[in-house]
Amino acid sequence: MTISYFTSISRDEEFEKSSDSIIPLFSLTYALAINFSIISCLRLDCVRNKVWVATFGVLSAGMAVLSSFGLLLYCGMPFAMTVATAPFLILGIGVDDMFIMISCWQQTQVHDNVEDRMAATYKDAAVSITITTLTDALAFYIGLLTPFGSVQSFCMYTGTAVLFCYLYNITFFGAFLALNGSREKGNRHWLTCMKVPEPEENSKKYNLCCVGGAYDHETGKEEPMPINNFFKMYYGPFLTNTWTKVFVILLYAGYLGSSIYGCFQIQEGIDLKNLAADSSYVGSYYDNEDQYFSEYGPNVMVVVTDSKFQYWDKTARERLDTCLERFESLTLDGRSLVAKNMILSWLNEYVKSGQVSNPNNKTIFMDSLPAFLQLSDFTQDVNISKQVIIASRMFIQTINVSTAVDEKNMLNKLRETANGCSEKLVVYHPAFIYFDQYAVIVSNTIQNIVVATLAMLVISLMLIPNPICSLWVTFAIASVIVGVAGFMALWDVNLDSVSMINLVICIGFSVDFSAHISYAFVSSKEVTANKKAVDAVYHLGYPIIQGAVSTILGVVVLSAAESYIFRTFFKIMFLVILFGAVHGIVFIPVFLTFFGICGGKVSDKKDDGRSNTLSQSGHRWVTQTTGDFNMKNTHELRAVAANSKVWSISSNQSSHYSSHCVNGKANSVYENIEDCP
Repeated sequence: MTISYFTSISRDEEFEKSSDSIIPLFSLTYALAINFSIISCLRLDCVRNKVWVATFGVLSAGMAVLSSFGLLLYCGMPFAMTVATAPFLILGIGVDDMFIMISCWQQTQVHDNVEDRMAATYKDAAVSITITTLTDALAFYIGLLTPFGSVQSFCMYTGTAVLFCYLYNITFFGAFLALNGSREKGNRHWLTCMKVPEPEENSKKYNLCCVGGAYDHETGKEEPMPINNFFKMYYGPFLTNTWTKVFVILLYAGYLGSSIYGCFQIQEGIDLKNLAADSSYVGSYYDNEDQYFSEYGPNVMVVVTDSKFQYWDKTARERLDTCLERFESLTLDGRSLVAKNMILSWLNEYVKSGQVSNPNNKTIFMDSLPAFLQLSDFTQDVNISKQVIIASRMFIQTINVSTAVDEKNMLNKLRETANGCSEKLVVYHPAFIYFDQYAVIVSNTIQNIVVATLAMLVISLMLIPNPICSLWVTFAIASVIVGVAGFMALWDVNLDSVSMINLVICIGFSVDFSAHISYAFVSSKEVTANKKAVDAVYHLGYPIIQGAVSTILGVVVLSAAESYIFRTFFKIMFLVILFGAVHGIVFIPVFLTFFGICGGKVSDKKDDGRSNTLSQSGHRWVTQTTGDFNMKNTHELRAVAANSKVWSISSNQSSHYSSHCVNGKANSVYENIEDCP
């Protein structure tokens, strides 16, 4: 014999146990994140190696989680089960910002002092991570508008953690980046901190372990990673090819069509057995209930809340019976909603039992009632205090309730009937707290998405110096949301409070990648739109991939959780990051090339009209110079430049001038002599 059982507190107890089951996954998640970050920042140069930088970047994210959780718990903020997913999410956000800052650091001049390199790093990185922090935090705080406590708790904890993550990244992590920069400035080993010689023509093994500090002598910057060169030399030109653009447009059309189709397949509600772990006895109970008693719905309480109701009055009892009969007559889409002749009423049983000689006499009615309750199954159905019935309950059996929509409609009809009765009645079932979600889940989800998207547009307009590019960022938000909503339906994920949390997250994360690329496109000094797109993916393509992979690694362990809630969190976050990254490095760069006005054109004149190029005498001097123009020739070139009225040339820009020229305004080195203004 197989027995399935369930109590009124089973759901709450198992719900809490399922959250405890993911605690062991935290250590695995942080181990994955640290290892990935270290591998991503690994360099075959014992000076430029950024192993410790990566480690402290992950530590910074962990500190943000501890600080935010500690603060809110100290303030008495409730800790819902859904909050347990926040550390996984914050880890991904923090590591993403770390990769952006490291990428900007690598674009600085290695011979500049640490203060100047930090200033240049923050100049480029601060805007990007500020945009993403504001959008992420705002998206979470907008989630506080929902009436669901679990959603509010999650959004408060996660939004606060995002702010702490930003604070630690620009202070704690930035300070360590500066310390690491001082070590690099002194050409010291990443592990021993001992000073090492610069690379020579020795064996690779010797150079890897014993020397370091290599840099690109033409640009004065750290040597780019091979994958950065891949984005610049291969991926960027391929992406901006005309036929590739046509393919990308067709690919986007297919993506959008599939997403819209999926949106029409979204189902509302959550299967209540999914609130417990897969191995819980609650799951087997619900499975057996569905198999053998699928026609029956919840056994609903009808509670008389009026303490002045006169149970001993025959007329009052008849009015109450009339109300109960109205429940029996309810229908839903032509089907009966309440089973006939299955009302369980302690009052009717008491009157029929014969244990009360005169049920119409108050004294006799009240004196005989305790004995009846002790010898029956109705002990818990009547609340008596000092010979006064404070409240009592009856039960009605619902039927033909199989879907979340049926449950929502059933709840509405039962409440309407209770409110329409002449007596003060309340209908209740422990599952009603979940059915209540179905009534407002769609409207609240749409409200949060619309409000958050408009807020993202305002932030983008404020921080991205071009309105059209800001509109593209907003477009990316809408596009990713549609994609996630559509494909989550195709992945058998319903619209409930859990998925609503993730759709709110989607708004913040969909901004991250597109905002980085859009800002890089606008900031690029290249002239044509195609070159701007190539420059943008060259600088931020790898950090975007790093951020996407790190975030997925942060939540991938949840796919192994025993709880449906955490698996759902993984599914939607995977879709969010996947679609966000694809928009960032595929769709948005291509779309931006169609609107070249998104980026400013490089001017070849100073504000006062003076030329940025070398004078004829300076040009003749340079052409007469032979051999490599190394760092020792800097002062002589500066003298000629001064006579030629060049605004400024830093020592880091001096290079092999037979193939380069200097643009004083942009303060950069052109790749080919033909590019010189």
